[in-house]
Amino acid sequence: MNKQFLSTRVIGFFLGPLLFIIALLSIPADFISPGANKVLAVGIWMITWWVMEAVAIPVAALLPLVMFPILGVMTAEQAAAPYANPIIFLFLGGFMIALGLEKHKLHERIALNLIRITGTSGNGIILGFMISTAFISMWISNTATAMMMLPIALSVINLVKKNKDQAPHELPRPERNFALGLMLMVGYASTLGGLATVIGTPPNVVFKGLLEDFYHQSIDFGEWMLIGVPVATALLLMTYWMVTRFLFPNNLDKIEGSDKLIADKLQEIGRIRKEEKLVMAIFFITSFFWIFQEAINTYLLHKNILNDTNVAMVGGMLMFLMPVNLAEKKFLLDWKDSKDIQWGILLLFGGGLCLADALKRAEIIQLVGQMIANESSYTVGLIFILITASVILSEFMSNVALVQIFVPVVFGIADGLDVNPILLALPVTLSASIGFMFPVATPPNAIVFSSGYIRIKDMVKAGFLLDVFSIAIILLASVTLMVWIFGQQL
Repeated sequence: MNKQFLSTRVIGFFLGPLLFIIALLSIPADFISPGANKVLAVGIWMITWWVMEAVAIPVAALLPLVMFPILGVMTAEQAAAPYANPIIFLFLGGFMIALGLEKHKLHERIALNLIRITGTSGNGIILGFMISTAFISMWISNTATAMMMLPIALSVINLVKKNKDQAPHELPRPERNFALGLMLMVGYASTLGGLATVIGTPPNVVFKGLLEDFYHQSIDFGEWMLIGVPVATALLLMTYWMVTRFLFPNNLDKIEGSDKLIADKLQEIGRIRKEEKLVMAIFFITSFFWIFQEAINTYLLHKNILNDTNVAMVGGMLMFLMPVNLAEKKFLLDWKDSKDIQWGILLLFGGGLCLADALKRAEIIQLVGQMIANESSYTVGLIFILITASVILSEFMSNVALVQIFVPVVFGIADGLDVNPILLALPVTLSASIGFMFPVATPPNAIVFSSGYIRIKDMVKAGFLLDVFSIAIILLASVTLMVWIFGQQL
């Protein structure tokens, strides 16, 4: 497998620039508009490197910054502007806040207390892990959430096993189903929780940035939650029921020792510290202003001063400015902690926004959208096709790259049909995070698969059914909830 993956990367490394040269030479210079062939050629190169992971994805995202000025598509200033888009700073602020939660282990304390509340039966423990994992994933990266919850879940599984030396596939069915169900729920809830907030997962932020770039239209934090929370909740409840009652029922009563395990872990963390209280205060203040910014702007400030980006950056900066011990110059976060911020994701956003801007300038997106719009109409069937395509593609490629590539095309379709672009592109964005079938579909899937308790055929079986039900739930939300909020009937 590793050799095959290496071979794919090597092929992709040379294929990207080769396709760039072929596209540059074969596509007419005046295709669609002057310079459109150059934009397409760079896009093909970057997408090839993204899909085949030939180089680090953030490095591939720098191609537009370098190539567009060289080819005369944009000036250096125009090419660099998307890399400093306000959306990027929204996510940077979110990263800083998440870093404070992780450094001082506040997220672990929240998770353990939530698990303790939901009971100690087999399904009760799985429910507790689902709720705590999804809640944490609303605010920090789904990868970090899965990594944090995995060792706790493995400790609980170890309590359930009567024979500690048995291999996972040799466990009695109730124990095997419990372990399998718990691992799947940790992975899936890490992904689904991120749908609830605009900063919960990178595709959400990419969509928000593209919407503002294309239409100067914004979905604020509170508006997103009106959609994201109900959709995420419905998906989580459906996933929990499918895993615990239909696919892998465990029928385990109270698990001996689980109460003590949770209590011991909480004791290890100790009493809540000053640092945790300060982090919690910043977290709740930031969340408050994110959720109620529109009401504050309208009724208190009487002007649009607050927005998602400046609220996020204030919260992020407070993590570095809030003193724990001023005499010792000790703060909640030190700058050396910033090495753990996912800077590559920020470059990835910038590259996607730059490519999308160039495609729009070259009128390519408008043409593709118009072509599809001419062959279709704004119906439930069209939304179903777009959602299904997004879910299928998400199983095989990065969900961030998928949104950056697919959403601008969907915008073009919306323009061709004279439809509110949110009603077509938001379902596609949510669907891009629904990758349940394969370990490679999402980082949380890969993390829980590494535990050894999940066989590939189990993940495929569960993932296929969950993908199908997820498509139905997102489709239902698209033709009801989104239409009610954004006001356009089918």
